[in-house]
Amino acid sequence: MHTEVGDMADGGFDSRAFRNALGRFSTGVTVVTTAVNGGIHGMTANAFTSASLDPPLVLLSIGRQARMHAHLLQGTRFGVSVLSQDQLGYAWHFAGREQEGWQPAFTWRGEVPLVAEALAQFVCTVETLYPGGDHTLFLGRVEDLWHRDGSPLTFYRGRFFGLIPLPAGLWVPAAEATGEVDEGAEISLFEPWW
Repeated sequence: MHTEVGDMADGGFDSRAFRNALGRFSTGVTVVTTAVNGGIHGMTANAFTSASLDPPLVLLSIGRQARMHAHLLQGTRFGVSVLSQDQLGYAWHFAGREQEGWQPAFTWRGEVPLVAEALAQFVCTVETLYPGGDHTLFLGRVEDLWHRDGSPLTFYRGRFFGLIPLPAGLWVPAAEATGEVDEGAEISLFEPWW
């Protein structure tokens, strides 16, 4: 199906069409956490990305109406946990759809709570923030991190999915670049791999 929206610059902005178009960009799923009054507050978020390798910075986009927004404005530290496909319960729980009888498990790194057994965990300090319409962009400096192998939970068109593996032979666990990158061994984004 093809949807033509028209020229949005002429005042014909359609927020539903914009949201639907953005939904075509698949993302990973994270849970952003922070310690609040001796407890933990968390929020499911997919608007997370790396911003810099040196210094190590990540970027979160959080709606100004979200409770997490107020918590991050008051505090300076937060955690980001990248969920694996078997952690769907966390995604729903922190999106406000709690499941009766289910309790999330956390691990603490310093004074920052993180989802236990997540694929990756980042402990961050708010470096700066930028207004962005109805959201605020929080730039976080990574203080500590941890990661493991596994299949990520993904989000596409308003639904959660596990990641479909690539054809055999293209990826093996622990195949990340750990030193010098062999440019000839990389898969080109401009040439089909099939």
